[in-house]
Amino acid sequence: MENKPTLVVALGGNALLKRGEPLEADIQRKNIDLAAAIIASLTRQWRVVLVHGNGPQVGLLALQNSACDAVTPYPLDVLGAESQGMIGYMLQQALKNQLPERNVSVLLTQVEVDADDPAFRNPTKYIGPVYDQAQADMLGREKGWTFKPDGRWFRRVVPSPQPAHIVESDAIQALIERDHLVICNGGGGVPVVQKADGYHGVEAVIDKDLSAALLARQLHADALLILTDADAVYLDWGTPGQRPLLQATPELLKNMTFDAGSMGPKIAACCRYVEACHGRAGIGALADGAAILAGDKGTLIRMENITSPAL
Repeated sequence: MENKPTLVVALGGNALLKRGEPLEADIQRKNIDLAAAIIASLTRQWRVVLVHGNGPQVGLLALQNSACDAVTPYPLDVLGAESQGMIGYMLQQALKNQLPERNVSVLLTQVEVDADDPAFRNPTKYIGPVYDQAQADMLGREKGWTFKPDGRWFRRVVPSPQPAHIVESDAIQALIERDHLVICNGGGGVPVVQKADGYHGVEAVIDKDLSAALLARQLHADALLILTDADAVYLDWGTPGQRPLLQATPELLKNMTFDAGSMGPKIAACCRYVEACHGRAGIGALADGAAILAGDKGTLIRMENITSPAL
């Protein structure tokens, strides 16, 4: 086995199903094939551990699930596990086709959260497709779901508690040591709380970026890469003066405010990892891949002082 540095990659659900695209399996397969080529290229330099999002997919599963009134709708933790299997299978197959000599393993992962996390009282995690306001209002009345603006659209939001402990971390480490490309913590992991009689699922979706950062810290990974549908972190986003933030330190980012439902968790995840492990963390577009960690594309976050943080 080659002694390569370890890279945790967080692949956004919206990188697999682009905003506004129909949530069709064939479309997702095509996007996953493109993503797999980028991930496979990273394995030339890194030992890759892949975490994927599930926002569009788990929301669609919830929508399909609620359409059947013959049985009680499945809770979000069960749907999260279902999305781990679905997306994990597609990624595993595409990566194996790119890297036929490589072992690619998907591990169904539970992630412990705090039952008293305040996120349960303030849902912020976007799931499912986008709607116009009239559609969102109708679904809110019919299903009791909560919606918030997402750009010019509206999406359902659910609680997103902080990940505290990866239950299967020892198994992940064992697979990495056997040189497997591991796909784990899918959709942030199945959210569970620990009670006197063991683990129990809860109605939530964990942010996959925070979960990936926790994994990177537990593994003492050398780098964290968050791939999404945005090409960088932007200052003054949505205004005529918006501009990309090319490089930054955690200290600099603490004085800035970002959307809690999109870029905010990505930045928080990177800062926690960088402060704990002193590695590099990058945020950017899937197509830019390794160029983000090289500082040529996207946003690079590290401990060193940066003299010129923005264009």
